[in-house]
Amino acid sequence: MALSMTGFGAAEGDVAGRRARVEIRTVNHRFFNLATRLPLELAGAETELRDALRREFERGHVNVQVRWIDAAPATAAIDTERAEAVVAALRGLQERFGLGGEVTVELVARQADVFGLRRDDEQAVPWSALAPVVAGAAAECRAARKREGAALAVELGERLQELERGAARIAGQAPLRLVRERDRLAANVRQLLDGYSIDEARVAAELAIAADRLDITEELVRFRAHVVAAREALERDQPVGKQLGFLAQELGREVNTMGAKANDALIAHEVVAMKGELEKVREQLENLE
Repeated sequence: MALSMTGFGAAEGDVAGRRARVEIRTVNHRFFNLATRLPLELAGAETELRDALRREFERGHVNVQVRWIDAAPATAAIDTERAEAVVAALRGLQERFGLGGEVTVELVARQADVFGLRRDDEQAVPWSALAPVVAGAAAECRAARKREGAALAVELGERLQELERGAARIAGQAPLRLVRERDRLAANVRQLLDGYSIDEARVAAELAIAADRLDITEELVRFRAHVVAAREALERDQPVGKQLGFLAQELGREVNTMGAKANDALIAHEVVAMKGELEKVREQLENLE
């Protein structure tokens, strides 16, 4: 089944004693393009993160955000050097000004930068701790891409069906066009000769050359083959966007050739309609992986 390049997935889990949330958003892009927003302690895992997501998504702009959803554990921290300086300064004031009282722990602790709480979030977290949560978010995102890809495949199938109908109408019109062209050329020849004898064999040969030049049988055969290949590609459970893009180009080439060789108003009308359908196909292919 075809996969869209648009999707979203999220997962939460325990990572190194904390709770983390991973969100992955993807949109269409010609190549794999990764953008990340990671906490500082997870920055070292970016290379492994890129490699893991590169295996999950062949194409698309992949935006990954990882954030903590709980507060980091905190421990009491005492700056002993600062505390010694504060005690010395306070006792110096007592001696200089003859002040009484004691330099207590409470007094010292209230001084700036002596006592406080420090978050334990400075230690780097290994990729192995984050990998399961990333895998969960990637699976959710791929499931979303698969659902949208299925919808795109249905729409593309309808476009291909309409293109087949157009080709069938052209195929039905082509023999009539050749008969009309034959009669037109024969009438022109007779008019130009104005009563002189006609070399019927030469006229038949010229008509055969004209018919061959105007024949679009090969184009119709190749067109149908490309449509069959596109339908088969849509059924595969792998990235097919590039292959379908190539087939769309080939379909367009055959349609253009039929239009150039047509010399028929009805066929030209069908060609214009088919070009419109192909343009819609190309727009949808921009979203396929």
